[in-house]
Amino acid sequence: MHIDTRIARFSPAPGDPHGSTSTPIYQTATFAQESALGFGEFDYSRSGNPTRQALEDKLADLEGGPFGFAFASGMAAISNLMRSAFADGTHYPGRGSLIVGADLYGGTTRLIERLVAPLGVGVRSVDTTDLDAVREALAATRTDPTWILLESPSNPLLRISDISAVADLAHEHGARLAVDNTALSPYLQNPLALGADVVVHSATKHLGGHGDLTAGVLVTRDPDLAETIGFLKNAEGTALGPFDSWLLMRGIKTLGVRLAQESCNAQRVAQFLQAHPAVRTVHYPGLASHPGHDLLARQARGPGQLLSFETRSPKLSQQICEATELFTIAVSFGSTGSTIGMPCRMSHASVPDQAIQAGRVAELPGDLVRLSIGLENPDDLIEDLGQAMRRRPLGSVGQPNRAHPICSESQGTFVGPIR
Repeated sequence: MHIDTRIARFSPAPGDPHGSTSTPIYQTATFAQESALGFGEFDYSRSGNPTRQALEDKLADLEGGPFGFAFASGMAAISNLMRSAFADGTHYPGRGSLIVGADLYGGTTRLIERLVAPLGVGVRSVDTTDLDAVREALAATRTDPTWILLESPSNPLLRISDISAVADLAHEHGARLAVDNTALSPYLQNPLALGADVVVHSATKHLGGHGDLTAGVLVTRDPDLAETIGFLKNAEGTALGPFDSWLLMRGIKTLGVRLAQESCNAQRVAQFLQAHPAVRTVHYPGLASHPGHDLLARQARGPGQLLSFETRSPKLSQQICEATELFTIAVSFGSTGSTIGMPCRMSHASVPDQAIQAGRVAELPGDLVRLSIGLENPDDLIEDLGQAMRRRPLGSVGQPNRAHPICSESQGTFVGPIR
């Protein structure tokens, strides 16, 4: 079936004797047992809940893997993955190698730098769009297990990695690949089908889609890894609650229509920004000028609704963010309403200084503005951005913003419908 049909059609309440067409919310901590000598399918909601189980089955189906897991946040999912990848039982063994993309979400970098690396896992950051750099990093690893973690498209620079090629390199060296698919969702990209071993999502974004919940997702084909993920999820109590599981399922039902329209809107906005004299660079893989445009067209069904741009001036970028009327200044993305922000001061402000100074993290332009395009009419969004830029003389350039060390001075089109 086409992805649109798979999103819209699924068993809402397996085993429900009443034939509910919407998954019931099993808002309960415990379940009555038939015997004092054993447990039924569900006994305690931390360990298992019918609402969450229906959600996890659907997530696994959409990403093409038999094992899906829903967590209380995207960071809880990534934390579980790191422990599952490198832990022996419940303890880090003080070995293993992790190769990470240089352009990751700030919270992911903070977790790796402050919690994973100090416990003995060797961390190396590379530009995963450079296959030679990935190959060199794999050849330099000295301890097993070895994992690669990347985002494609990355947040916030929208860099595109060749997932199939990186997966092949990883497997040739006995390593495994995890892909954070948050920026595109399973509607537009399926990393497991491209060779990845694990898919990660901050379901707070596109999957939920309405800015009313936080959630995280892991999907894998590996039964041994799935067993460890499930054990740690239960042992650490990081599973998504039943009501949020229901909210997430409801959001998924409109994922296709939301993201299709938002992507079309983003294409229009990106084209407007690319032609605007106040804009130096637009980072959006739907533009033919983007270096990853052709690669994304091969491995995804569309470019998504996330984009970023540079203005030559951090002060002008701040003015644009604060002068818009339809865009909300916010750190997240993927909701029905458009948001705007400066990553080096917001979503990536948590990146540890030492990671930047050591060159393990890509230095973001201080004037970088990130847009999450929602369901508003694109003409209105374009007019709003235009009036925000007109409020300041375009030739007035401020000094580079050095308030946070991640900031630095800044120096084609998909044809046809989303497949």
